[in-house]
Amino acid sequence: MSSTREAPDILSAEFAEDPYPAYRIMRDEFPLLWHEPTQSYIVSRYEDVHTAFRNPVFTTENYEWQLEPVHGRTIVQMSGREHATHRALVAPAFRGDELQEKFLPVIERNARELIERFQGAGQADLVADFATRFPINVIVDMLGLSKDDHDKFHDWYTAIIGFLGNLSQDPDVAAAGLRTREELADYLIPIIRERRENLGDDLLSTLCSAEIDGTQMSDEEIKAFCSLLLAAGGETTDKAMASLFTNLLTHPEQMAAVREDRSLISAAFVETLRYSPPVHMIMRQPAEDVELSGGVVPAGSTLTCLIGAANRDDRKYAEPDRFNIFREDVLIDRAFSAAANHLAFSLGRHFCVGALLSKAEVEVGTNQLLDALPNLELAEGFVPAEQGVFTRGPAELPVRFTTN
Repeated sequence: MSSTREAPDILSAEFAEDPYPAYRIMRDEFPLLWHEPTQSYIVSRYEDVHTAFRNPVFTTENYEWQLEPVHGRTIVQMSGREHATHRALVAPAFRGDELQEKFLPVIERNARELIERFQGAGQADLVADFATRFPINVIVDMLGLSKDDHDKFHDWYTAIIGFLGNLSQDPDVAAAGLRTREELADYLIPIIRERRENLGDDLLSTLCSAEIDGTQMSDEEIKAFCSLLLAAGGETTDKAMASLFTNLLTHPEQMAAVREDRSLISAAFVETLRYSPPVHMIMRQPAEDVELSGGVVPAGSTLTCLIGAANRDDRKYAEPDRFNIFREDVLIDRAFSAAANHLAFSLGRHFCVGALLSKAEVEVGTNQLLDALPNLELAEGFVPAEQGVFTRGPAELPVRFTTN
């Protein structure tokens, strides 16, 4: 496909300010684009990203250089039997029954404690005061770690996310991420070893004792999984919560509908994942030459999959640039499974193992915020704006509300 227009640059200031017009140009005119600065091919259409997530020819070997330096070797870069075994070791803790029985009280308590800090003030920043803290606090408590270390984990989480989104290769950001791997290991490994000797009712104990066909996770593998959980579980829920409230507050009629019928929270979350996903890019590496829209992706190359573009592809969705919790072309009942027809959690064998945890956190947090903050509205004169390229969401969300 040829075009007389210049292809958008995903590292440009214009793209960072608002990528959605660029996504449209890429889908229509540059469905397969070589991007020199990141040394990767870029795909933006739903069909192509869907293929890259579902077809096993697209591997996660790219995570060896992308994720392993900051996390260590994790489940997301494994394949075949190794991947299946390790997923079976960790997945039970994130299934519906386990979440409901063991960890739902943890989620509810952390949401309540954060809200109580600002509930009487009549105003808050839902990003700084809630969204960036809530999922990290939940994960720390699920793991059975000290509440006194919430701030420490928040700092580590921030450094890890900075490393993963460092497309411009800022050396200071890279160094902070690498330093975090060492600090997190120094903190967690002794706790893991102690927990093996004194198992409790927490997630870390579950990971220490899990066994499949005689295989257990090593101390390093547990540490690496905790690091991954901290980053992936924190970032998706953090930005999803902030974006969900941004979307509802800027669509008052849909906010009113959700307030009236709380069963719509799930639909609002799913539509947020489609319309403004927390993660806009995921990379894959094909094991052989693969033909996609616009040409061939060579074996061994890096493929950047633009989730933010694919989730607004008009070849897949009606009026894709419209936020609509009542749309019928996103399947709510499949949205938190590997059969989802949005792409925010990936698909297939590498579908996000923490999707149901994120769902539980968002539903609990949204319900509690709506209960505690009557007449919630944006601060006067504030216009929400997203920030970020690799991951994206509002950097601030000042609101005002009636105090009880």
